[in-house]
Amino acid sequence: LEELPPKPVQDTGNILKQGYLEKRSRDHGFFGSEWQKRWCVLNTQTFYYYASEKSKQPKGNFSIEHYSARLASHLRKDSRKKCCFELICPGKRTYEFTASSPAEAEDWVDQIQFLLKDLSSLTIPYDEEDEEELYNDVDSSDSVHTTSHNTTLNQNESNVEMEDDDIYEVMPGKQPNKQ
Repeated sequence: LEELPPKPVQDTGNILKQGYLEKRSRDHGFFGSEWQKRWCVLNTQTFYYYASEKSKQPKGNFSIEHYSARLASHLRKDSRKKCCFELICPGKRTYEFTASSPAEAEDWVDQIQFLLKDLSSLTIPYDEEDEEELYNDVDSSDSVHTTSHNTTLNQNESNVEMEDDDIYEVMPGKQPNKQ
């Protein structure tokens, strides 16, 4: 039997962006910062990083909600300083990355900012034409359902009314209070 090769982790939901980045380690080494190559995956709520594209378990992940992303050329002094960006959240860990090119770093920042704007927005973007059709569909099916429900209810009520106009039970030896 031939074993199947491990698959890259794709179970992270809707992937918005993925690729190799260098991530600055949390524990800075004796000789300064250590940058490690990581396979990074951004979905609609979480940023994952793996040892490689084929890894089954992430090295780490964090919810990107409340984070902000920005280019950060101050992170490196070498020729790749324009490829750096960071994810910052007050009171939480700052994550620092280096992309393969300045354009790639910008793309990561743009994708994350777009997603953060979407997460913080209370409205969901929509196409006006689609909205109209959607509401017409919902209204028509909803009103059919409501009408049939009300009809059933009204029939039951009229049956009750025919039996007895008084909804209170009269206890033996007591008179109901008239108002």
